[in-house]
Amino acid sequence: MIRINKNESPLRPLSNEQLAEIIQQATFNFYPDDEYNRFKQAYANYFNLKPTQITAGNGSDELIQKLMLIMPEGPALTLNPDFFMYQAYAGQVDRPIEFVDAEDDLTFKLDTILNRIDEVRPSFFIMSNPHNPTGHQYTLSFLNTIADKMKAIGGYFVIDEAYLDFGEAYDIELESHILQMRTLSKAFGIAGLRLGVLIGTEETIKRIQRIEHPYPLNTITLYIAIYMFEHSEMTASFIEAQRKLALKLRDIFKNEVSDIIKIYPSATNFVLTKGEAAHSLGEYIQAHGFLPRLYDEPKMSDYVRYSIATNEQLDQLAEIIKNWRIQYDLSKKA
Repeated sequence: MIRINKNESPLRPLSNEQLAEIIQQATFNFYPDDEYNRFKQAYANYFNLKPTQITAGNGSDELIQKLMLIMPEGPALTLNPDFFMYQAYAGQVDRPIEFVDAEDDLTFKLDTILNRIDEVRPSFFIMSNPHNPTGHQYTLSFLNTIADKMKAIGGYFVIDEAYLDFGEAYDIELESHILQMRTLSKAFGIAGLRLGVLIGTEETIKRIQRIEHPYPLNTITLYIAIYMFEHSEMTASFIEAQRKLALKLRDIFKNEVSDIIKIYPSATNFVLTKGEAAHSLGEYIQAHGFLPRLYDEPKMSDYVRYSIATNEQLDQLAEIIKNWRIQYDLSKKA
């Protein structure tokens, strides 16, 4: 079964030879003090930041959990739907969490978000951009308006940018109440190594680091990440290959079934579909060797989501969709 249900990378960013060289150099018999600092410097150089603006963790999941612990007293606020781990980690640490409910088409109105902020007065507001599960990327103006509202009530605004490498870059002006959360699990292709990053002002990062582990990342993860960011041209080329796969996935659904299935425009490495025909297609695809995301949640029961695969696998997927389309059209005629 080819897994296209978790928004992972189908590709590895490094060859077996590169990995062997990195592991041979890794001093995993020592604690990784210097390696952590070297990673932050390499990451900062890649994104034109300062190392003091960065803290890292064992995946963005750990960083979400830390935010639930370290943010000032009060509820968290997020979108519904959004990344389900926000509420999972809030529940773990007994942090109250409130929601901004989506419209029927899974969009969110800015006025609705601002009104909910006034109602809830959250300690912090966290949302994914591009949005999970729709794939929609919100504008800088949209984000700045939310940031200004959170500043006005004395709260924090956390933008989860897990899929931003597949979307359009933007430059939000960092203030002490704004945090950007990123991951190397998607476009960078090292989900299994578990590496997430928080970016903010030096003041805010110091606040988060009050509960940072002495050695937040293991030596092998750090050596691989350092190699990737110190070889920036190689890494940029790998991300471009990922973006091309995402475009190919979108084009397959747009060209083959967008006239009979709602296809959400996506700035991510996945495509979200909706409707009775969408479920029929999802079940057909699953029966033919690909595992899409079929939702158990009642609010998402009409939706099916697909993430990228290799070029060859996407060609196979396209043929499966074409075969389903022939059967679907014949059944409608009958």
